[in-house]
Amino acid sequence: MPDWTSPTELGIDADLFVKLNHALIGLYTWEWFISFGFDWEVLTGRKPFRWPLIFYFANRYLLLGAMAGIAGALDSTEEINCQAIYTFNQFSGDAAVGLASMNLSLRTIAIWAQNKSIKILLALFIMGHWALILQGVILKAHWEPTLNSCVLTVSNNRLLAATFAYTMCFDLLVFLLNAYKLGVKCKTSGKLSKMMFNDGLIYFFVAFFFNLVATVFMFINLNSIMVILFNAPAAIASTIVATRAVRHLTNFAAQGPEKYTTSGWSLGQFRVHRKNPGLTSTQGGTKIMTYSGVDVQSPYISPLILHSITVPIT
Repeated sequence: MPDWTSPTELGIDADLFVKLNHALIGLYTWEWFISFGFDWEVLTGRKPFRWPLIFYFANRYLLLGAMAGIAGALDSTEEINCQAIYTFNQFSGDAAVGLASMNLSLRTIAIWAQNKSIKILLALFIMGHWALILQGVILKAHWEPTLNSCVLTVSNNRLLAATFAYTMCFDLLVFLLNAYKLGVKCKTSGKLSKMMFNDGLIYFFVAFFFNLVATVFMFINLNSIMVILFNAPAAIASTIVATRAVRHLTNFAAQGPEKYTTSGWSLGQFRVHRKNPGLTSTQGGTKIMTYSGVDVQSPYISPLILHSITVPIT
């Protein structure tokens, strides 16, 4: 087993850290580039702006700023304000993790039709999450002339580990709430339910795995480099899957409401009733169910309203 604190091992780990972060910068820049069309449509008014998109944009662009800051800190050969850039990088990276969880929380609240208990529960988790995130910004760094680079001198790794552990618990809660509502209570096999359930699965497993790895390495504390090696991958993974889930739902909503039926029927004129729904036969037509949001253009699924539609038999 190597001596993790030896100068040779620290040199190897430092080289790995630099190469990994440059690869991550390229990965996230590519993800941002291929999905910028969605951002542009919102900014130019082609897609309607809704207030939850504030957190979507903050998530994407704070992390983009953090990756730019990391690149500047790693590649600078002249003295820079290390304290300022490290503080910004720490806050932006941690905030990206918090915003990723928040984006999925807002969607979960909508799936639960603005249920008051769910709103209070998730609001408490969000506040606790951000209390940890803001405390983690307290660190100290300075420029070291002999190394010609920035050196981090003071940081609270245990608090950072607690933040990632909290994030894992938060992700688990969001996943279970989504799975229960979409997989148990909503007994349909429609495309909307499948998409939202699968997005939830993908988000949970990807985010949980990367946050778990980051947390483990922070707790075992092999050396000053390995303790933070997997923080950036965790932030990037969480952000990518959370923002993709937002875009998937927005694009799906643009297709209009989804219809469910247990018997054959043909399209024709139909009327919508906001009464007791059900799959029953009616004189002159077949009653079917359709799920549609209050606002299908919202990036988060609105409280699902179950309508009954009478479709004339032709």
